[in-house]
Amino acid sequence: MSIDLHCHSTISDGVLTPEEVVQRAHANGCTMLALTDHDHTGGLAAARKQAELCGIQLINGVEISVSWRGRTIHIVGLNIAPEDELLQTLLLRLRSGRLQRLQAIANKLEKKGIRGAYEGTLAQATNIDMVTRTHIADFLVNSGHVNKKADAFRKYLADGKSCSVRHQWAELTEVVAAIRHAGGIAVIAHPMRYELSATARRNLFSEFKACGGVAIEVHSGRSGLNDRLNYALMAQQFGFLASCGSDFHRDGDFGGGLLGSCPELPPICVPVWHHLTD
Repeated sequence: MSIDLHCHSTISDGVLTPEEVVQRAHANGCTMLALTDHDHTGGLAAARKQAELCGIQLINGVEISVSWRGRTIHIVGLNIAPEDELLQTLLLRLRSGRLQRLQAIANKLEKKGIRGAYEGTLAQATNIDMVTRTHIADFLVNSGHVNKKADAFRKYLADGKSCSVRHQWAELTEVVAAIRHAGGIAVIAHPMRYELSATARRNLFSEFKACGGVAIEVHSGRSGLNDRLNYALMAQQFGFLASCGSDFHRDGDFGGGLLGSCPELPPICVPVWHHLTD
């Protein structure tokens, strides 16, 4: 099977519609796909209709923003019931805070001499209530302030950088609880990307497991063989299931991989997809 359990559409910060995401994944040989838009499940119905036409097994998913010890961590929910009221209440709350964060970042950028970031960023977003730092990075590239999105994050937007704004997202415990309430499986997204010490990473994994989390992404985007081997060992150590995802947003994205295609996981992994149903 060719499996991709983490990707994005125009419902959050991707450039392909949910239908186009499924079509592209199918063209790339994918047989099981999870659409995991940020804090939003609005694309799942359309994706499912297209998946039925293409013969792809679609897994209902979402990627939820978490504040953990002063850092932003992302938790993917797989196999969720999108209509679950507790989950949707949480997602609505998270979306409502995004415009406030955008204004705060725009104010910081203006002090750096970069004007019009608020309006310019909104012009990049398909859904205004789903504006993300990726949309701000797009504005910075398109307005000529940086050459590429990676530079926007390195210079201005990444945690701890000059225009970063610490935003209070959801708590880890409430996110895992909401995913479980919706019948889903909670997965730590791209753990290799977080700048955490070995001790902090162990603490994150331990707290995640204690509140009901059951899986981590052993592969994400363009992570290499060493990452896969290291996180396979950590999954084994903590008793986590192993997931994988392209984290696709658009072609040529600095962090994403090929939509619908992930490398084989190390043989010591226990795949999360053995516990999924469409």
